[in-house]
Amino acid sequence: RVLILDQGPALEERHCAHQEAERHCRRCRPCQVTCGWGGAGAFSDGKLTLTSEFGGFLSDYLHPDALNELINYVDQLYLSFGAPDYLYGTDQEEVKELQRKAASAGLSLIPARIRHLGTDNCFYVLQRIFKQLSSRVDIATDTPVAEVLTRDRAVEGVKLVTGEVIRSRFVVCSPGRSGAEWFQREASRLGLKGTNNPVDIGVRVEIPAVLMEPLTSKVYEPKLVYFSPSFDDRIRTFCMNPHGVVVMENNGGLITVNGHSYARKKTENTNFALLVSKTFTEPFNEPICYGKNIAGLANMLGHGVLVQRLGDLLMGRRSTRERIQRGMVRPSLEEATPGDLSLVLPYRHLCSLIEMLEALDKLVPGINSSHTLLYGIEVKFYSFRVQVNSALQTDIRHLFAIGDGAGITRGLIQSSASGVIAARQIACSLGNNGGE
Repeated sequence: RVLILDQGPALEERHCAHQEAERHCRRCRPCQVTCGWGGAGAFSDGKLTLTSEFGGFLSDYLHPDALNELINYVDQLYLSFGAPDYLYGTDQEEVKELQRKAASAGLSLIPARIRHLGTDNCFYVLQRIFKQLSSRVDIATDTPVAEVLTRDRAVEGVKLVTGEVIRSRFVVCSPGRSGAEWFQREASRLGLKGTNNPVDIGVRVEIPAVLMEPLTSKVYEPKLVYFSPSFDDRIRTFCMNPHGVVVMENNGGLITVNGHSYARKKTENTNFALLVSKTFTEPFNEPICYGKNIAGLANMLGHGVLVQRLGDLLMGRRSTRERIQRGMVRPSLEEATPGDLSLVLPYRHLCSLIEMLEALDKLVPGINSSHTLLYGIEVKFYSFRVQVNSALQTDIRHLFAIGDGAGITRGLIQSSASGVIAARQIACSLGNNGGE
């Protein structure tokens, strides 16, 4: 028998006050956007990036050919559950021309075929997955796990927050980004070794959609990487949402920023994240705490998400609602508080972000405009990567760790693929062929 435990509610019961009628965040615990059936992916933009070049670290565990085969297998599964047929980024000549233009601006464009579900379609795809699974396995929502139980370095099951103990020969931990901090604590308690991935901290940029259309119409999400001249820090674009909206997320009481785009509902804006990656060295070993403290400053100053015109940031002044209303870009997240991001972001991060915007302007003129809106803070809580083998099994026998929250992946496709890897290994251990 298989049992799936989820700390959040069932898909149909997930409702976010901010994204629905009330238009403000209730700071629910757990957050309805990031927790529940489907995880953060249920309300995400729903981009399936069909490449091994980014989206996770599975290339550290699998041969490139095996990983690409697995990505295609997972893509076919999504198609069978209703994902759209259309793929972006398939015209190689167009992609090469965009790479040439990016290189002339000092940027690297990483090519990828992308299948876009859209935030609205994600719900229906996950609904179909739930319907098929529920006839074959047991699913318990609103059931948070407190501890993983082990004995003699072998897993025995889990203990729920209620105190109930569930015995199991195999346990697969897929904590999601919202559960990353819990998983890191559990890993430490269980004596599991791991490493720290780079901490990704930055802002969400909102611009007129027409500026980005020369890129987004061809590749949908241009994955651009830049190294800042001042600090040689790596900055990248992330989660591009053409004609999308900026949204708030509740990460354990901290309000951070994200972006969505819909298959059927379009806006006049495009938004994307700019993230500065920083790898810490000894003796510091709390990257998640570092990110939370920076996000906490934004919450302290703005009671949630801050928004600032790029022109105001460069002039060293706080944005006001009046100046934002006079601007060319109408903010899609109206609840964001006009403020000053220089009071939140460390100088090193701020400098790197400004230099990245200057480079992007050479590729897409108009991005480095005074009217461009910057929302903060965007931070990704997947810094701790637990030590696993090629089957994603930890040093504790029959305990597996998968997905973004375990630091193994950074996106829908590789996260889904990591689940297939663990499932096949368990099926093999049970004497099945493990092929399906």
